Amino acid sequence: MPPKRIVLFGPTLGEGGADRVVLTLLERLDRARYAPTLVLVRREGAWIDRVPADVRVIGLARRRLLYAVPGLARVLRAEDPDVVLCLYGGANVIAVAAHRLARSRARLVLSERNAVRRPGYEWRERFEVPLKRALYPLADLVTAVSDGVARDLRDDLRLRPDRVRTVYNPAIPPELPALAQAPLEHPWFADPQIPPIVAVGRLVAQKDYPTMLRAFALVRAGVATRLVILGTGPERPALEALAAELGIAGDVAFVGFDHNPFRWMARARVLVQSSLAEGLPGTLIQSLACGTPVVATDCNHGPREVVADGVNGFLVAVGDVRALADRAARLLADGALRDRMSAAARASGQPYTLAAALQNYERAIDGP
Repeated sequence: MPPKRIVLFGPTLGEGGADRVVLTLLERLDRARYAPTLVLVRREGAWIDRVPADVRVIGLARRRLLYAVPGLARVLRAEDPDVVLCLYGGANVIAVAAHRLARSRARLVLSERNAVRRPGYEWRERFEVPLKRALYPLADLVTAVSDGVARDLRDDLRLRPDRVRTVYNPAIPPELPALAQAPLEHPWFADPQIPPIVAVGRLVAQKDYPTMLRAFALVRAGVATRLVILGTGPERPALEALAAELGIAGDVAFVGFDHNPFRWMARARVLVQSSLAEGLPGTLIQSLACGTPVVATDCNHGPREVVADGVNGFLVAVGDVRALADRAARLLADGALRDRMSAAARASGQPYTLAAALQNYERAIDGP
């Protein structure tokens, strides 16, 4: 039996969580069963050079996602795939429209990766929610990265329960221990007297880094520590200005994107995340797998599915600067508490392993 031909569609292959999952699927799908092709609105991104050599990459050369519908439809007519898979919430409606325009017979699988309603994104909800309500039912299956997002799909988008399935991200690769031990030459990790805090994520409004910086300023006033932030994004100039305004710029390092964040996580005393909304925060899962406790906002959705408050980390209310600072300071100061949480953290990753996630993605691809 020939392998199923799969078209994976997305905007670019950047540094977000969906991009990492796409790359993982391209690398790990069994070629005896699946023949993947990657179609991008623009052939660019942080992971583009890591695409396996046997995967054909088709760039539509469009400046904006909206303009990709005709080009993607042409590709679907020419390729006649068995499955069309889109893992990007913003691109899903484009995938549905192109699938219909091409009159494709392919199984259409979408993935929703964020809370449907997010603080700060109300302007998008006014057109995005009705559009997704109209188009998502045309897909054969819509996967959700967490049970909370799955509830959104059923309740807010009014999808039938049998068309929705939770499929966790493959957040924990088998090579994680080796990646975590990879060399790290940043000088701040060589001084045991000043333990570092690490944050990982795109520098965008959804991650609410201003709350994190204000919390760090409170922590730094009471204990010697530093904050290392991995990620790129449009908010960086404003965040650097805020760090300077708070008087902490000398103790905050914006180090940009790293293909191997595990080596930073494993050497941190604590990982902090201050998001306004999430789908399933892979950063928290990966930090816990490295044995590093976390402090995160209890936003919709995902953190409460990953973090057992007081067991492998702490959860605080969204936007609560003082609580975020207090929990981070406790972990920095209390070695016994940190050791207990670290042991619990290492034991909490089973649903998010590569093997478990791949099996669930294969079921979503194969149907019914």
